[in-house]
Amino acid sequence: MSQSHQQPALSKCPGCEEPPVAGDLFCGACGYDLSAVPARPDDRPTMAITVPPAAPAAEAVRWPTAEETDSSDVPAPVVRPADVPGTDSGGRPLTGPDTPDAESGRGAASPSGPVRAGGPDSAAARVRNDDRAAPGGAEASGDFALAAPDPRAPEHAAALAAAPDPGAKVCVACRSGRVDADGYCENCGHAQPRERDHMEQELDAVAAVSDRGLRHHRNEDSFAVSSTALPDGSPAVVAIVCDGVSSASRPDEASAAAASAANEALLESLPRGTHPQQAMHEAIVAASEAVNALAQEPAGAREHDAHRHQNAPACTLVGAIMAGGLLIVGWVGDSRVYWVPEDRTQPTARLTEDDSWAAQMVAAGLMNEAEAYADERAHAITGWLGADAYELEPHTAAFKPDRPGLVVVCTDGLWNYAESAEEMAAAVPADAREQPLHAARALVGHALDGGGHDNVTVALLPFAVRPQGAGSACDTV
Repeated sequence: MSQSHQQPALSKCPGCEEPPVAGDLFCGACGYDLSAVPARPDDRPTMAITVPPAAPAAEAVRWPTAEETDSSDVPAPVVRPADVPGTDSGGRPLTGPDTPDAESGRGAASPSGPVRAGGPDSAAARVRNDDRAAPGGAEASGDFALAAPDPRAPEHAAALAAAPDPGAKVCVACRSGRVDADGYCENCGHAQPRERDHMEQELDAVAAVSDRGLRHHRNEDSFAVSSTALPDGSPAVVAIVCDGVSSASRPDEASAAAASAANEALLESLPRGTHPQQAMHEAIVAASEAVNALAQEPAGAREHDAHRHQNAPACTLVGAIMAGGLLIVGWVGDSRVYWVPEDRTQPTARLTEDDSWAAQMVAAGLMNEAEAYADERAHAITGWLGADAYELEPHTAAFKPDRPGLVVVCTDGLWNYAESAEEMAAAVPADAREQPLHAARALVGHALDGGGHDNVTVALLPFAVRPQGAGSACDTV
């Protein structure tokens, strides 16, 4: 059954917007061919008559909601560029063909449909799915592309001459503009990220940078860098980097708790004279206990989120200590430490072994490294910190470098784009030992240039050789 409809008379001419005379085929004012206006279809299927929902207020915005939840089990809002017209701090529109992002095409792409955030739990025993896609495959990662400006666009890479006032907050995009009280850069107009989306810290002998990346909706990495003194007065430098397991609940809280607990444990044990390798082991145990405590939620916690899945928070950890001419590394999971000598003609090295499915396949001789890390199961981790970890097995190793170099401590958000020791060394700037913070920023930029599919965190520790430090029972790199 169908209903027939007559085409209603036009209220305005499409050409000049003058009201045409009924029955005219051409507009009497401008001559527009009114017969060219598409007619309403002659036949429509019969549909049930329903009362349409009330229209939203004129200024209201209805944000679409993802069908699934994110790793914190909270429905993730889906924001499309056309939902709300963007404006800068002066009220001028940001969208349009004249904007830098529209010209370059960077950071402005929108998915064709609603996008979702979330990751599946692993079904295999003793293997946890860290929910990370390979650099080329974002489809299965559970992440989504953000319509955010790219801080590495060429128009923001220059303009470093005009330094802001001392103590003023500097824009993370152009690195030169002062940030207004409303959170926008006076130079390039970019809104500044949330504090955890981009973090930087520099001490005299260590620097670290962490960034959300281009695909995740939040930063689930964390780090801690510090320095202290041994009983003999010599310095000890610490860097801890943690990566939250995306398929677990509250991975951002897990990584922050682990980094803080490990750093505090080292700052307590090293000045007492504890051997750095033993101190690293104890620090990993302390970090594990801090993450385990997150699973013991208060009795009223579920009242605020009745639908929260109760899988335990989890993260990985990697750390490095420079003390007494030694380099101590410790880890659980698949974050890594690389050694890059100052003389790039000398051999580089990776100082850690991943707790992952890929590493197990390589160790068992079932696959070579290229095949294993190309597999979709490569990032299924077999060791992590968390209440559901079957057994905590901290790995530690001690080295005594015989030449100056750089220690790179990073999550897989970086090494996915520089996997081998040689690739990592090629990505490290030549002046990294003199400018570690600048080099850390450059390495984060390297990962973002590669696609930024994951959170990116890197800490750099310039290593100097003691003039009288000869001979050791420890490994040499």
